[in-house]
Amino acid sequence: MAVETLPVVRAGQLEIRPAGERWLIRELWTRAAVGIVSGAPKSCKSWLVLEMATCVAARVPCLGRFAVDDPGPALIYMAEDALPQVRERIAALCAHHHLDLDALDLHVITAPSLRLDLPRDQERLAATVAKIKPRLLVLDPLVRMHRLDENSAQDVSGLLGSLRELQRAHDLAIVLVHHSSKKRHGQAGLSLRGSSDLWAFTDSGAYLVRRDDHVVLTCEHRSCQAPQPFALKLVADGAPDGSAAHLEAVGPAADGPETPQPLDGRVLAALQQAGSSQTRDALRQVLRVNNQRLGEALDTLAANGRIVRTAAGWSPCVRA
Repeated sequence: MAVETLPVVRAGQLEIRPAGERWLIRELWTRAAVGIVSGAPKSCKSWLVLEMATCVAARVPCLGRFAVDDPGPALIYMAEDALPQVRERIAALCAHHHLDLDALDLHVITAPSLRLDLPRDQERLAATVAKIKPRLLVLDPLVRMHRLDENSAQDVSGLLGSLRELQRAHDLAIVLVHHSSKKRHGQAGLSLRGSSDLWAFTDSGAYLVRRDDHVVLTCEHRSCQAPQPFALKLVADGAPDGSAAHLEAVGPAADGPETPQPLDGRVLAALQQAGSSQTRDALRQVLRVNNQRLGEALDTLAANGRIVRTAAGWSPCVRA
């Protein structure tokens, strides 16, 4: 019996995506992208994703500066927040953006639990997406929606694979809210807690770091240029009761205190700039660091799949 072949087309026959269809939220999140919004506790992650969902549903600029290019219904699941609190936050965002809450095409999943590692809940989520047809799905936070080992690449890849299938089947963007580890790395995505598959999975990422009275937002995109990092602040438009609370862009990240780049970030940058494999001795001369610290940085980058050792030395890995 003949084995069925996979569908194949010539490269020149692949569909071309018009430039105007690259973004869900211009510069902030690419169209139909899967990705992660991350940060430490109390870094305004939930406020950011609610702002994104509200603005996609209403087609108003996100954070007052990022145009929504692919508007439509939005669907959210907030696993850690009581439903009255979710309503209060969305109502505050509507007050800020001068929107009618009752007319807003933003849908909230009210199930007491949602397990992304269980086939039954995967099917229920897929059926809900098929019914609502959202342009954006927000799941906040990822840690409350599974009982897998986040450090296991096998466990994490299976969960993320099911979300990728959902994204492709329904042509929608998916935002996962996740925590950052305490370790700081040169690239924001390397600081995600758990398996490095989480970062490899992302088409778009938004990373929040608290600095004094504000947070700095850094974006990464697989296929588009990201904006420069900038500062955000939670404000209430003069309403002391918080009835119009929202995140507001208050200036470039350069206005805040500088954070020295960790050694592994400097090593990766040096390899990318060199354009060819570099020996350990060559890296020591360029970076002027001791051999032990350099070895630790190389081991960390290799373990995270960022560099590879060849016969000629160390080289950065090329992400798909």
